[in-house]
Amino acid sequence: MKIERVELHHISQQLVHPFRTSFGTQIERSCILVAVYSEGVTGWGEVVASTDPGYSYETVTTAWHILSDYLVSPCIGLEVESPSDAIRHFKKVRGHQMAKAGLENAVWDLLARAEGVPLWQKLGGVRDRVEVGVSIGIQPTLPALLDRIDQFVELGYRRIKMKIEPGWEVEPIAAVRARHPHIKLMGDANSAFTLADVAILQALDDYDLLMVEQPLYYDDIFDHAKLQAQIKTAVCLDESIHSPEHAQAAIELKACRIFNMKVGRVGGLTNAIKIHDMSAAAGLDMWCGGMLETGVGRATNVHLATMPNFTLPGDISASARYYAEDIAEPIFELNREDSTLTVPSGPGIGVNILMNRMEKARARYRVFDGSN
Repeated sequence: MKIERVELHHISQQLVHPFRTSFGTQIERSCILVAVYSEGVTGWGEVVASTDPGYSYETVTTAWHILSDYLVSPCIGLEVESPSDAIRHFKKVRGHQMAKAGLENAVWDLLARAEGVPLWQKLGGVRDRVEVGVSIGIQPTLPALLDRIDQFVELGYRRIKMKIEPGWEVEPIAAVRARHPHIKLMGDANSAFTLADVAILQALDDYDLLMVEQPLYYDDIFDHAKLQAQIKTAVCLDESIHSPEHAQAAIELKACRIFNMKVGRVGGLTNAIKIHDMSAAAGLDMWCGGMLETGVGRATNVHLATMPNFTLPGDISASARYYAEDIAEPIFELNREDSTLTVPSGPGIGVNILMNRMEKARARYRVFDGSN
């Protein structure tokens, strides 16, 4: 297939609820959707970079620049039989994994749609439902936290991830565990602690947590290895893992027992597959993280989470958890009986873009077809 045209859509949507983590509160979400066209087929990918550099140095602005000035133009007119054909030139750009992932994932979707198969088949998936949980931001009070978690448990979610930070860790986790003694529970620090806080993190061992996610510096692997040796709870690495090379270092240093896979953070589905296979060989568990995606990114995540070593519930909640009106259909709804999402069975990622909603949410638009 020859790539004939690529479109970039910068959109912004209001979140249903403000989402607070240790590095700030988000009330709306911007992203870039990438559309790749060939022979009457369109593939879609999502760039998950935020408007600010809190989680990552990448932002919507930097991703637009990297895609527009470096990544997209070399793809126009390119013959692609596999995603690797489209990403060879990515090596000329260091970093900017989220920008790369948006374009690469659109090519994966394009090729799967052209073949008439769901994306999970091309990825080697093994299930038609994926177990999911919900991520709860830091709440203004402890009663507010308990009420919010009660709501999601009532909806059918069986795994709860709580955002934590210094001063908001042991007490709220203890309260939630007392209220819900059997639920799968984890804490996500988003790099808010240091090794000086080992005693606090050791105290969390008493509450049967599934894991504590990214407790230390966002780019660290070495100190996490020191921490994992001192606590019983499994350390999960998120922000530290940007590539298969980072994953290999974490495995060899025994810096964690779990990886959170965010396909945007590692540069696309090709690297996600490599890290999946490495973690399986090393005996590390995995789960699929979320970045408040639209239906495009959410669908990609759901297909990825069908792979065999995604053994833990992911952050791929139902669409209504984030947006009153998504820009893709069908929306994702929770199967309350087993806390899962059903994997789309249509070609590619299995969702269709609602262009009227896209245009309503769109802040910027650019077309690449070889004429510009």
